Amino acid sequence: MANMDDKGVEDAAILMMTLGEEQAAEVFKLLAPKEVQRLGETIAKLKSVSRERVEKVIDRFDSAAASDSRLVDDTDEYVKSVLRKALGDDKANLLIDRILQGNDVSGIEGLKWMDPGSVAELLRNEHPQIVAAIMVHLDADLASEIMKFFTERQRNEVMVRIATLDGIQPAALKDLNDVLSNVLAGSERMRKATLGGVKTAAEIINLLGSALETSVLDYVRESDPDLAQKLMDNMFGFDDLIKVDDKGIQMILKEVQSESLVLALKGAAPEMRDKVFRNMSSRAAETLKEDLEGRGPVRVSDVENEQKEILKIVRRLVEEGQIVIASGGADEFL
Repeated sequence: MANMDDKGVEDAAILMMTLGEEQAAEVFKLLAPKEVQRLGETIAKLKSVSRERVEKVIDRFDSAAASDSRLVDDTDEYVKSVLRKALGDDKANLLIDRILQGNDVSGIEGLKWMDPGSVAELLRNEHPQIVAAIMVHLDADLASEIMKFFTERQRNEVMVRIATLDGIQPAALKDLNDVLSNVLAGSERMRKATLGGVKTAAEIINLLGSALETSVLDYVRESDPDLAQKLMDNMFGFDDLIKVDDKGIQMILKEVQSESLVLALKGAAPEMRDKVFRNMSSRAAETLKEDLEGRGPVRVSDVENEQKEILKIVRRLVEEGQIVIASGGADEFL
C-alpha cells in the first residue's frame, strides 16, 4: 500500500467502508502505522461514493482474491525445510536466520505506534548501541523525530553507531525485541498522562507557605516573567481573598473603585461578600449592599475582568509586603 497511487488508496478506503466497522477494524490491525493513517485520512474525505464505483471496487477485489491462493500452510517451515535439504544444516541455518529475522521485530514495530517523545523517553537510559539497533529498524523520518528528543550527546553517539553498524546478529535482535515487547506490554508509563503544568505547580506553591512561596515565585520571575504571572493567576482566585486578614482587606478596599467592587462581588461567594461588608463602615456596607441588590444581570466576563483588576492590586500589595495571603503550609508567625 505504501506505493499505491491515490486512486488505489481510495479504492481500498471504499472497500473498507463496505466491510463494516468490526471487519474493517480487523483489517486495520494488520496494517503499518503509516498505512493506517493514509487510509484513515482517505476514508474521512470520502463523503459520498457512487454505487457504480462501489460495485467496481468489489468486483476488482473479488477478481484479485480469486487469483490468490495459499500454496503452503507455513511458509517459514517450508523455507527451512527446502534450504536444509539443498544446502545442509550448517549453511542453511546461517541463511535461515537472516531470512527470517525480519519476523522477530514485533516489539520494535510497536514503537512505530507511539509518539516520538515517548519513544525517546523509553530509550533515554539505554546504551547507544542498543538505541542504534532500534533506530535502523524504523523509518528514517520517525527515527529523526525521535532523535530530536535526545540530548546532544546521546544523539551524536547513536548516530556514530548507526553509521558504523555492520549488521545485527539474529540472536541479539531477538533478545532486543523480546525486551521491548515485555516493556511495551506493560508500558503504562509510556502513555502520556495529563500531569504537571501551571495549575498543578500553582496548587503546590499555594501549600508551601508564604516564605517559600515568595522564594519560588521570585526565582521563576527572574527567568520567565510570563510563567510567573501564569502561576500567580492560578494560585489564588478572587474568593481566596477571604484568607486575607481584616487589616489587609481594608488596605485593598482603599485602592478599589466602588463600581469595580460592585461588579467583582456580583460573582463572589457569600462568605467573601460578608468579609468585605465587615471591613467597611456601616453606612458604606449598606450602600454597597443596595448597589448589589439593585444591579441587574451583568456579563460574566465583566465580573471576571473586575476581579482580575482587583487581584492585580492584591498582588502588588503582597509583593510590597503590605498584606499576606494565608496558605496551607506550616504555621507562620509575624
